[in-house]
Amino acid sequence: MGIPSFTVMLAYMLYSSSLAIELDSIHVSQSLSDGMTLVSQGAKFELGFFSPGNSSHERYLGICGFPDLSFTYVFEDSFVTNKDEISYSYNTKLDSIIARALISQTSQSLTSYLWDDNLQNWKVSASTPGDVCDKYDLCGAYAYCSVAESQHVCQCFKGFSPKSPEEWNSNNSSQGCIRDDPLSCNVTTSDVFVKYTGLKVPDTQHTKLHENITLDECRNLCLKNCSCMAYTNSDIRGGGSGCAMWFGDLIDMKLFQNGGQDLYIRMPAFESGLQHPHKQKVIIASTIAASCATLLLCVYVIYRLRRNNIEKSKIEGYMEAYVNDADLPLFDLLTITTATQKFSLNNKIGQGGFEPVYKGRLTDGLEIAVKRLSNSSRQGMTEFITEVKLIAKLQHRNLVKLLGCCIQGEEILLVYEYVVNGSLDTFIFDQTKSKLLDWPQCLGIIFGLTRGLLYLHQDSRLRIIHRDLKASNVLLDDKLNPKISDFGMARTFGGDQTEGNTNRVVGTYGYMAPEYAIDGLYSIKSDVFSFGILMMEIICGTKNRALCHANQTLNLIGYAWRVWKEEKALELIDSSIKESCVISEALRCIHVSLLCVQQYPEDRPTMASVILMLASEMDLVEPKEPGFFPKRVSIEANSQPHQCEVSTNDELTVTSLDGR
Repeated sequence: MGIPSFTVMLAYMLYSSSLAIELDSIHVSQSLSDGMTLVSQGAKFELGFFSPGNSSHERYLGICGFPDLSFTYVFEDSFVTNKDEISYSYNTKLDSIIARALISQTSQSLTSYLWDDNLQNWKVSASTPGDVCDKYDLCGAYAYCSVAESQHVCQCFKGFSPKSPEEWNSNNSSQGCIRDDPLSCNVTTSDVFVKYTGLKVPDTQHTKLHENITLDECRNLCLKNCSCMAYTNSDIRGGGSGCAMWFGDLIDMKLFQNGGQDLYIRMPAFESGLQHPHKQKVIIASTIAASCATLLLCVYVIYRLRRNNIEKSKIEGYMEAYVNDADLPLFDLLTITTATQKFSLNNKIGQGGFEPVYKGRLTDGLEIAVKRLSNSSRQGMTEFITEVKLIAKLQHRNLVKLLGCCIQGEEILLVYEYVVNGSLDTFIFDQTKSKLLDWPQCLGIIFGLTRGLLYLHQDSRLRIIHRDLKASNVLLDDKLNPKISDFGMARTFGGDQTEGNTNRVVGTYGYMAPEYAIDGLYSIKSDVFSFGILMMEIICGTKNRALCHANQTLNLIGYAWRVWKEEKALELIDSSIKESCVISEALRCIHVSLLCVQQYPEDRPTMASVILMLASEMDLVEPKEPGFFPKRVSIEANSQPHQCEVSTNDELTVTSLDGR
């Protein structure tokens, strides 16, 4: 009974008007056009043309809003079309066929019957509706009905939500769905069409037809009209042709399991997740460019990592060669991390040069000090090689002992003997702990330092310049014997070499010799200058660059020189050791200290001469004015050095310095 041509139906229904005939019957001479209906008494049923069943492009005669009259073709139909109407009529093909139709108000169905002469009874020819989704406009606007396991489900299209959620949740979907976001009308690049397949197309009452344009042209035409909500081919035969556009709300849609027609529904671009073709091209191009950039970056990172790994392997091999050459024990990383409690801050005992130092305890009970070097810095690598190269085989009671090292993964570790009393600076610059030292102990520390430096400068296999001798790099054991530590900045001289030059000045301001700080020249006399500063600090109990409140602008050495010239050198002696000191010994140490800090290297004694001068009563030359005041500070004329407020300026470690 279906009208086969959806195209013809659309073309002519544009001109038809929708009205309901007030009568509940139709006579032989009358026509029922698409858009016209018969209303039963009591307005309970309505007869008209609909698009039900499993077809999205055919029109069927239906009643009560239940379409799909699947009548057996025992009728002869007549199809009339003109600009005013589309009409359809039918009669039985044979006069001998007797037919009747029954409308049931109880079941809300329409059943057609044929008389069976053999059985002498009425036989059901067809019945409608086929399923509940065939009910007209069941789900409301912008929703579709689907049947699954004999249950119908109304669903909003993507980008739409129920107009009345409460009604919708109570299975009353008649109010349909509304858009989540409004359309961007008049901005043609901001709206797109989302394709849905397998649909029965919406009610065609507000549809416009163009028979001779392509689907792309149909899309562009619809996009230009703000009222156009959807489009598709008007004829699906032969791959599709023509254009049908819907205006206003889209109603009476069904999703088929098989078959159905495509429908393109208008949506805002950001809601649909799609973009205008031009924007799509831009996005695709941007994505490709970003992907290429990411790929190149990944390749570069991999290249750098591999190169770094190769360089790192070379460096590690280089360092291991030094370790093997020095016959130095290698510790396992797990052993060190266990000993230091995973380098806990509670185990951190100091800062050696550029790197932290941690206390640890091995499983056999031996206490160790672990310097954790950075394998990513040039300084860390240099310090490792220098320390291994210089002190691995040095054996002297006044030098800290290197027990071994660890080169594993990201870790480069130097393992030293643990010196229980820590560094010298924590004693002499602390008003409480300084009282633990008496003059004999201070003098013992001074002599221990002279022996350690003499070994480095003269008695070891190579002549070694420490370059960073200061109070914090002198450790004290349980008997307060000094041990020189931190050889990361040290340099060696071979043969007859007595002096070196560097463009990279390293060390600590308050202890630097003038020629080294200004010109980068270093020699054993550079260490002598640093020793002179350190000896004066031990005697005075204050730092070379301590700050005092006065009108004078002298550092400790400058102040010592002034009171020496005024024959008031006893004012320099720290109050904590005055009672126990031997005045002649203290004055001799001050005298030698001033000789060690002379401006020119040739005016300074060697460490061998220093030991001789300290250990004998030989006459000493008068010191000249000391050289190089890195920073002049104020000291009261009548104040004692130990009364000064100590600053940490002289502990500033530098790696470069411009000459003056």
